[in-house]
Amino acid sequence: MTFRDQQGNTLSGASAEAVALFDQAVTAFNLYRGDPIGLLDRALGIAPDFAMAAIMKAHILAGATEPAASREAALLVRRLGAMRLNEREASHLVALGLLLEGRWTAAALALDRHGIDHPRDMVALQCGHLLDFYRASARNLRDRLARALPCWPPELPGYSILLGMYAFGLEECGDYGRAEEQGRQALALEPLDCWAHHAVAHVMEMQGRPEDGIGWMQSRESCWSGDDNFFKVHNWWHRALCHLELDQPDQALALYDGPVRAGQSAVALDLVDATALLWRLQLAGLEPGERWRELASAWEQHADGRLYPFNDWHAAMAYLGAGQEQDITRLLAQYQANGDGETASWARETGRPLIEGFVAFRHGDYPLAVERLYGARHIVNRFGGSHAQRDIIDLTLAEAALRGGLPRLSEALARERLALKPHSGINRSLLARSRTAAALS
Repeated sequence: MTFRDQQGNTLSGASAEAVALFDQAVTAFNLYRGDPIGLLDRALGIAPDFAMAAIMKAHILAGATEPAASREAALLVRRLGAMRLNEREASHLVALGLLLEGRWTAAALALDRHGIDHPRDMVALQCGHLLDFYRASARNLRDRLARALPCWPPELPGYSILLGMYAFGLEECGDYGRAEEQGRQALALEPLDCWAHHAVAHVMEMQGRPEDGIGWMQSRESCWSGDDNFFKVHNWWHRALCHLELDQPDQALALYDGPVRAGQSAVALDLVDATALLWRLQLAGLEPGERWRELASAWEQHADGRLYPFNDWHAAMAYLGAGQEQDITRLLAQYQANGDGETASWARETGRPLIEGFVAFRHGDYPLAVERLYGARHIVNRFGGSHAQRDIIDLTLAEAALRGGLPRLSEALARERLALKPHSGINRSLLARSRTAAALS
């Protein structure tokens, strides 16, 4: 008997009961709710040779940017090599192999080619979209979905999820009006779509609309803040950024101590958000105190200097705050020891100057911080998250210029920022402080 998923793709080694669990796992992954790994394990318990269940689990683990998860994904890939796979499943295995070798761009391009042949493969689309995010490819965040959407009739299960991913790609490419329209349309079809919700939040962040952002988060909080929601910390982070924009650091700190960090998540993506928020709070004049030590301890299992430099850089912020500079020395030594390959290149060419720039800032060596961060901030289409996440580089650079007696540079950076967000309170304050410093110099 031939089994197919919700989008009509043929599944090898499946059973009717296992397919039902697989479809539930795909939906959970789409919405970032529930336990897709648990559902996939149940499917594999029923049908041990169910290739797509193992492939999807390997994709989730390999994309977690956590060393232990990557090792588990590698075991699954070795097991898949002994299974009977159809052409679509074998194509997935090629992409997974590249990813586990640290060849992020090659893996993303392999899923590009895969998507051309299999445009209704939801797992490939979502995992490819995440790879585009991790390597900061704004264009492909948009175009991967633009290629696929015409092949999806609106009644096909998962169509709204594609709209939400497309919304985020449009936002990262600066097409804010269309991004918000697509995100809202996605949520009208599926209110629980956390990715679409966060795409609209990104639009409001990039346009400097903090009041709208807080209203947006509050009005939909029941849809994204549940205990079973994998994305809730990131959405709380978005709300905290709105409070910082409105010069409300105490409210942002309360969110940090509450929903962002009260549960002390050990998930790398949650640690990135917590660390970046704490650093921004420190820039705003609050002293995090012992909070840094808790974060630094949580980072130790993830920051290995090999897997993903974006994580290492955030771990370095926590190590700086906690006074654990020996761990930064360890990371930089590992960067020196790494061989060739894309991840090693990211680490040497961008990860090292970012870490060195933040170290210099923490030590009060502001001219050195400016020197390191000015070039390292141009990491778009290389690696590392969203525009909103990378903005911490420019904020730290501008503050270093101002504190380091370089008011003309900080004023120039403020003008640059205001061209993109003319109503931003943070940017207007930076401009005013820079002009005052220039007048006094």
